[in-house]
Amino acid sequence: MQKEIISTDQAPKAIGPYSQGVKAGGFLFLSGAIALDPATGEMCGGGIAAETELVMKNIGGLLAAAGLGYGDVVKTTIYLANMGDFATVNGIYGRFFAEEPPARSTVEVKGLPRGALVEIEIAALCR
Repeated sequence: MQKEIISTDQAPKAIGPYSQGVKAGGFLFLSGAIALDPATGEMCGGGIAAETELVMKNIGGLLAAAGLGYGDVVKTTIYLANMGDFATVNGIYGRFFAEEPPARSTVEVKGLPRGALVEIEIAALCR
């Protein structure tokens, strides 16, 4: 089985020893995305809504780099620093998966890289 590394400047560079994404076994696996500006590598400000918007935009850039879109996503995991942000994140996230949304887990965590409020990881089916 072969694997293909997926990377793009439309999403933030990895901040550690990992790939932005990997295609393998008919799937695309995206590393957890936090609200880093792809141009500067800095965290965006503006709270949970702004972070979620940027995370979803960055995920879209990675999906596009792999020739995929949000409709190809089959599983997501959302990590929240505060479960009280669930409704806000859910509202924004839901706009990207309006029809046939993927399976999903959402968990509250003690902390996220760079003090992020939300991190989302994705698995998508390759065409």
